[in-house]
Amino acid sequence: MKNTVNILGINFINTTVKQFVHTLGSHIENREKTFVVTANPEIVMDARKNDTLMNIIQGADYVTADGIGIVKSAGLLGVPLPERVPGFDVTMRLLKLANKKSLSVYLLGGKDRVVEKAADRIKSDFPNVKIAGYHHGYFDLNDDQIMKTVESTKPDIILVALGAPRQEQWISQSMPSFDHGIFIGVGGTFDVIAGEAKRAPEVWQKMNLEWFYRLLRQPSRWKRQMALPQFAFKILQQKMLKNITPADKPFI
Repeated sequence: MKNTVNILGINFINTTVKQFVHTLGSHIENREKTFVVTANPEIVMDARKNDTLMNIIQGADYVTADGIGIVKSAGLLGVPLPERVPGFDVTMRLLKLANKKSLSVYLLGGKDRVVEKAADRIKSDFPNVKIAGYHHGYFDLNDDQIMKTVESTKPDIILVALGAPRQEQWISQSMPSFDHGIFIGVGGTFDVIAGEAKRAPEVWQKMNLEWFYRLLRQPSRWKRQMALPQFAFKILQQKMLKNITPADKPFI
């Protein structure tokens, strides 16, 4: 196993954004298929309730700490992670890498208008990036034609913005048909690139309150945020069990 930190059954890579993109760059050079999951506490809790999702995540090549809750939990468990490795930050650095090396990128997901605007923005900001193609995210996951369309363009990087767990499911079932490529679920990244949504101001990010900023802007997210206290409780349980000798650990 790579240098990872296990949090509630999921191995998170111990890395920084800069180091991680350098690692992905090596995979691109070697034309190696690579599956990246960017996971926050909500995704971790969903996976604990969904064996299929848990198996998909555990089968990924890398799982990064997308949420500050993951980083804080790692510290609490005595196996600290250096920083968050969010899907948005990884995406932007990958685009810089793609621009430097004239790599091809496929954008899959989001609304039709949004993904088109995101593609145009990437063309403008990263002129050496080859947009292999783009497609909205409103399709049946069992539609093989979508996979065939993406695969036919032979992209180096496939950004999948279908939202969790749909994006991870699509990558897991489609990736075997590809010869190479970095596959990464990027959630709402296209909305930000397209200018349809704003990321939290830097001061909020530095205070690790980006999640709260999004909640204030989208109060409808409150139900999703209920996973946070559940996650915190499970982390405390994991910490307590670490301090119990194997013979004394209860069967749970």
